[in-house]
Amino acid sequence: MLKVNNLHVFYGGIHALKGISFNVLESQIVTLLGANGAGKSTTLRAISGIVKPKEGEIIFEGRNIIGLPPYEIVKLGIAMVPEGRRIFPNLTVLENLLIGAYSRRDSKGVKEDLEWIFNLFPVLRERSSQNAGTLSGGEQQMLAIGRALMSKPKLLMLDEPSLGLAPILVQQVFKAIKKLQSEGTTILLIEQNARAALHIADYGYVIETGQIVLEGPSEELINNDKVRKAYLGID
Repeated sequence: MLKVNNLHVFYGGIHALKGISFNVLESQIVTLLGANGAGKSTTLRAISGIVKPKEGEIIFEGRNIIGLPPYEIVKLGIAMVPEGRRIFPNLTVLENLLIGAYSRRDSKGVKEDLEWIFNLFPVLRERSSQNAGTLSGGEQQMLAIGRALMSKPKLLMLDEPSLGLAPILVQQVFKAIKKLQSEGTTILLIEQNARAALHIADYGYVIETGQIVLEGPSEELINNDKVRKAYLGID
């Protein structure tokens, strides 16, 4: 579904991504692991069109999408849940969700997907008329995911979905991610909680200073000595 080939991204004189290449197969959960500043978020921003790579290819369903504006990339079927949620706090939960469907013209499908999201995250139905800024951190994360899903993406990209959440809420969010996969959504996941990410992902890549240094099926990475020591806290 997604192929990233030899991707280079610069921020001024800083070489943030140094020729990374990876694949995301349809219906998989693929995770990108790495420390802060390794280039994980930059990768998602490049795929979503927010930053323009200096070199390389981003092929989505056979088409090179580099150079397309973000709204066109959303229309093609790629949605991102950014780090920090970035909901609209002064709008209601329902209004936030409907903003996610701004590019759609199928009103019947929008209503059906709204009901689907309310079933996925029942608390959002209960809070639908509340301003989003009054929600808890976990509820805001569910709203951010729901808003992205309203664009009906084929590929959902999640940037640190468990950041700042209590353990029980982390479990709820990851359970929802796994359910989305079972219903046909392909997922590219960035997550500092490497243990949780590898337990739900099919395949993983480890990024260090803008380069992929390790990759493999999640089960292999969980048992890799370097990963266990650096990211799982197991010596």
